[in-house]
Amino acid sequence: MYTDVVKDHFFNPRNVLWGDDSEWDKKADGVGTVGSGICGDMMKVWIKVDPETDRLGELKWKTYGCASAIASTSMMSVMATEDGGMTLEEAYRITPKSIMERLGGLPDRKIHCSVLGDKALRAAINDYFRRTGQEGRIVEKEATVICECLNITDNDIEEEVLEGVTDLDTLQKRTKICTGCGTCRPKVEDLLGKLVEKYYG
Repeated sequence: MYTDVVKDHFFNPRNVLWGDDSEWDKKADGVGTVGSGICGDMMKVWIKVDPETDRLGELKWKTYGCASAIASTSMMSVMATEDGGMTLEEAYRITPKSIMERLGGLPDRKIHCSVLGDKALRAAINDYFRRTGQEGRIVEKEATVICECLNITDNDIEEEVLEGVTDLDTLQKRTKICTGCGTCRPKVEDLLGKLVEKYYG
């Protein structure tokens, strides 16, 4: 089921934060949290940024999640910090697809696990922008959260539709939306129907 690279990053996760969060809560330049420990997987990312180069210096993370979530976030942390660190613009563009390519793939039913790390990283970068008075650089500031449990926005759903998702079952498999408390289901069904009609008729 899992590639050797996935197994390596699961058993030997890179840049994971062991122990108490408090030190990194204080020293980090940006912190991002997505998901819910009550409803499912949860991810927290801390970043240090070199303000002169606009590059990521360090990245730490923690997750309450499965092997795929651990491996994909470990790989994401490597991608973001290797070779002197990505610029914030480059790091913002890391996608689940690029993470999975570096991992050599994930089982279809585990693809949704790869979305947590990149979302938490974007949240941490946005937090850094807010802390440093650079709100104009926040890309997703107008997104509306549809699923509170997993912090999934209307933009996230639209991206899935543009990648070919046209039904709720597939959307759930890819994002886990509506699998927590379930109260968002009517909103999701309504938005999904409108987006499918908009793009596919």
